[in-house]
Amino acid sequence: MRKSLLLAAVIGTFAGTNVAFAEEAAPAAPESPHSFSYNIGLHSQYIWRGMTQTDEDPALQGGMDYEHASGFYAGVWASNVSWLTDTNVYDSGGSLEIDLYAGFAGEFGETGIGYDVGVLQYLYPGNRTSGKPKSDATELYAGLSYGWLSGKYSYLASDEGWAFGNARGTWYAELNADIPIAETGLTVNLHVGRFEYDGSFDGISNSIYDYTDWKAGLTKSWDNGVDVGAYYTKNNASATAWTTTYPWTDSQTVFFVSKSF
Repeated sequence: MRKSLLLAAVIGTFAGTNVAFAEEAAPAAPESPHSFSYNIGLHSQYIWRGMTQTDEDPALQGGMDYEHASGFYAGVWASNVSWLTDTNVYDSGGSLEIDLYAGFAGEFGETGIGYDVGVLQYLYPGNRTSGKPKSDATELYAGLSYGWLSGKYSYLASDEGWAFGNARGTWYAELNADIPIAETGLTVNLHVGRFEYDGSFDGISNSIYDYTDWKAGLTKSWDNGVDVGAYYTKNNASATAWTTTYPWTDSQTVFFVSKSF
């Protein structure tokens, strides 16, 4: 009788152990191929391709991104702007820029060379055109990256954009270097870009607005998604073409703090 009880206890012990091992070995739930991220930032001004968009006033910016494991992504981003009314390009409205974009990003095999192709729609809701070219613009873009170096080419696919008429074919090419300083959380940010305007409007070639811009800055990042930084930017746009009533051609210094999560 005692042997039977002992055998039962031993069997029960091993059975319990097997159940525990089975529970520990249970496969984890599959990781979702979908992911979302968000960002918000406060900037001393909004600089786009070397030119202020807020007349050197502060800008609040933020966005949301969706990514799929296949490499597909889509997102929305917004910022306050003032150039549409400050420059008298439009009669009213135009105090907001909304960017909608989608594309595919990935890597060529295991080469470490990344690619990014997509479409970007600029929207400036509320502005009144009064017969002038539209501010809304549609760009196609393609980029390559390797380590801390990246390049991108953007092509205006819409006939009008940013108040330029008959401008399809306008392009912007840029080269960026974001160089991390080991174990400091600091990154040196370098940029150079070239904007060339195609077509003409009212008998004047849009090419008079061509320019090159460059930027140098420093960013401090923390593991909680907070970034703090500053940069200096300048361009060589013609003051005659871009008018001196708005600081398009002025050199600018920008400070910012942002949070991604």
